[in-house]
Amino acid sequence: MKKLFILSFILIAAAVSAQVKFDDYFTGKTMRFDYNRAGNDRGNSIFFEQLKQEPYWSGNKSSLIDPFDYGHYKYEVYDSASGKLIYSRGYNTLFDEWESTEEAKTLDRTFYETVVFPYPKNTVRVELFERKKDGNFGKQFEIYINPSNKFIRKEKPLDYPVTKVVDNGDPTNKVDIVFLPDGYTKDEMDKFMKDVKTYSEYIFGCTPFKENKDKINIWAVQAPSMESGVDNPGENVWKNNILGMSYNSTDVDRYLMTLDVKTVRDLAGLTPYDNICIISNSSKYGGGAIYNDYTSFPNENKNGAYLIVHEFGHHFCALGDEYYTSEVSVEEYYKLDVEPYEPNLTTLVNFDKKWKNMMDKSTPIPTPSTKEYFETLGVFEGGGYIAKGVYRPKQDCTMKTITYDNFCPVCKKAIIGMIKYYSE
Repeated sequence: MKKLFILSFILIAAAVSAQVKFDDYFTGKTMRFDYNRAGNDRGNSIFFEQLKQEPYWSGNKSSLIDPFDYGHYKYEVYDSASGKLIYSRGYNTLFDEWESTEEAKTLDRTFYETVVFPYPKNTVRVELFERKKDGNFGKQFEIYINPSNKFIRKEKPLDYPVTKVVDNGDPTNKVDIVFLPDGYTKDEMDKFMKDVKTYSEYIFGCTPFKENKDKINIWAVQAPSMESGVDNPGENVWKNNILGMSYNSTDVDRYLMTLDVKTVRDLAGLTPYDNICIISNSSKYGGGAIYNDYTSFPNENKNGAYLIVHEFGHHFCALGDEYYTSEVSVEEYYKLDVEPYEPNLTTLVNFDKKWKNMMDKSTPIPTPSTKEYFETLGVFEGGGYIAKGVYRPKQDCTMKTITYDNFCPVCKKAIIGMIKYYSE
């Protein structure tokens, strides 16, 4: 009965998506809606910033309605005349991590954010939603966008060299990853391109990306910085860089992120892209990633292979961190009476929709963290920065420890599902 229900759900989702014919509603370009999210740990509001036309749409033209329900936020695009839902996507931002920090209790802040969708032929209504504490979405903002609006920015894109590093075909049927540099000077662009090749090979050397290499394109934008290296406020290091990457984001020493989302998107928009990877010219351990926003890592750390695939797991398909002892400065990030949206974490509130059907029926739930079950797919307590009440699929995984090419079966399934979303 369970398998029949899941099959019915998949068929219904496919039918809904198939009803949206790309050419009926969209062109081959991208509409970018930029806004500011301002608030604190008690709430936030959204303020319009700008609309921008970008030259390429690289997303799958068949899978227009998001089937995953991942993310702290989501946006939906409706045809204004008919009221029909024609595009949707889940996503995260740095704000939803920051709002769980101690600082958010005493300080109001503003974060620049963007969402993108295929450029519409006619007026659309865009609605932005936030996931509430009970796990359900509530609408925060809506705007009507007329694609003929004279104030939609259409200036010539920034003039930086673009290279297609790995060419496996039409971007609309592939996962398109663009690498952006930060902290590489003009004289270090050869170094950047070498790093792009190295980190591309790290992705393709890891299962299940290895087995799906033919479904992935790699792009690189050669945009130099004025100075070499990146910011590190903890050591009073400040660099004049194009993307403003910085350690100590949300006051965590190793968290390497940027608030300059506008420039990140401007550079990425020079290519057809689905996913953004930012390489920082640094040897210090660190990195970070935000679902459907960007992935970040340094270029010269000994754990580079692990860092890119671990962080890309967050960005690409919303995988959660499976460790539970951490310096991550978040408080009550997961509510124990709500099922997390991350595919590899559970509170057992609604475990039926997670990996329960992948497990051997004889495996106990929860599963003891003993040698007997070390290789077993189970339900092991500890994950999402919390020692009690949040569970992970295996005792070890690339999302838990510094190990390369070690994704558990649940993470592999989520990655493959997202690859198929973009490529099929």
